[in-house]
Amino acid sequence: MMNMLDPRLLRSFVAIADSGNFTLAAQRLHMTQSTISQQLSRLEDAAGHRLIDRSARPVRATAAGERLIGHARRILALQDEAAMLLADPAGTAAIRIGLPEDLATGEMATGFARFAARHPEIRLDVTTGLSRPLAALYAQGEFDIAIVKEMQAGPDCRVAFPEPLGWFAGKGGAVVARDPVPLVTFPPGGLYRDAMFDRLEQEGRRWYVAFSGSSLQSVLAAVGAGLGVSLLPLRTTSGAPVRRIQDFGPVAPMVVALYAREAEGAVAELADAIAATLAG
Repeated sequence: MMNMLDPRLLRSFVAIADSGNFTLAAQRLHMTQSTISQQLSRLEDAAGHRLIDRSARPVRATAAGERLIGHARRILALQDEAAMLLADPAGTAAIRIGLPEDLATGEMATGFARFAARHPEIRLDVTTGLSRPLAALYAQGEFDIAIVKEMQAGPDCRVAFPEPLGWFAGKGGAVVARDPVPLVTFPPGGLYRDAMFDRLEQEGRRWYVAFSGSSLQSVLAAVGAGLGVSLLPLRTTSGAPVRRIQDFGPVAPMVVALYAREAEGAVAELADAIAATLAG
């Protein structure tokens, strides 16, 4: 049965049936007449039936051949489709990117889309998460590009931008006056979490974690609902139901640092596009 479904044999059979002539079929497939005849014979042996009536002029499919030819055409069409798919380089190369969740914005996606339009052969594999785990994965070679938030950019940083921070609370209530102060934080390992603890201890304020959320959306929602106060990048709070407060003093900005493994080529081009989005 497997020999019967050999696309080479099926293609010869279909060419003979369509042209009605062994010579024309051989020319169409760029082979000799003896070769195409041998391939038809092999297919007939595997099928156990005569598939072409050689005595007819022009030659034509037998009853068994007529039953097979529709399936043969579909098999050949699928093979051609698969060959075209494999010949298309779209998405065959990957650039791996580590990105903090709050930087996975519409503007960033638009920048990715412009790059993808120029490089259809490249697939963008984006992983979002907290900066410290992303930085560790980049150091282990898991990413080609990493954007992380740090207190200070590393020496191999490609470019860095300041990330101003501020304290935020819900628009109503007096949560700031509570003692101890309830905090809304990211999980352990989040940079804003440690900065919050350090600042409140410098101010001599007691505190406790009232809510911990793994996403920016959940943290903003918790602050807006009055669960506690939080330290957040200023640009992430636009449109959120929160208000900026000054009760705990100023906080030094962090930096958004971009790292890339290649100084030129597609990875470098994408890194520059990301940098332009961050600068904007």
